[in-house]
Amino acid sequence: MKRHAFLLLLLWGCASTIRSGATEPIVTERLYFGRNISNTLGVTDSLWTVFVREVVSSRLPGGFTFWAAEGEWRAPNGQSSHEPSFVLEIVHPTSSAVTDSAIVAIIAEYKRRFKQQSVLRVATPGRASF
Repeated sequence: MKRHAFLLLLLWGCASTIRSGATEPIVTERLYFGRNISNTLGVTDSLWTVFVREVVSSRLPGGFTFWAAEGEWRAPNGQSSHEPSFVLEIVHPTSSAVTDSAIVAIIAEYKRRFKQQSVLRVATPGRASF
């Protein structure tokens, strides 16, 4: 249910920039935020909620969607690691320097606040209508 509410918020935010009917070029960006700090769950649900309220919402007033996920990756030593994570999705017009700056700031603050080495950012071009 929570995901649907955020999806509606995302679509509502895009409504002002994407016309009804004809599809227009957009970019869908997904940010993958690992939750472990030194192999221990460090970013709790409540810390994530505060981060979204204080950092994400203010920088992405047009809307976004997020959900909890489970990731797996292979460490340099060859060991497979599992990590709980959050995925944040943003849909925006293709040429949006404001959104790009906001995303860079969100990533930097997450890394600083939770002592993370990285946040995966994936951008996919597409088309959308509302």
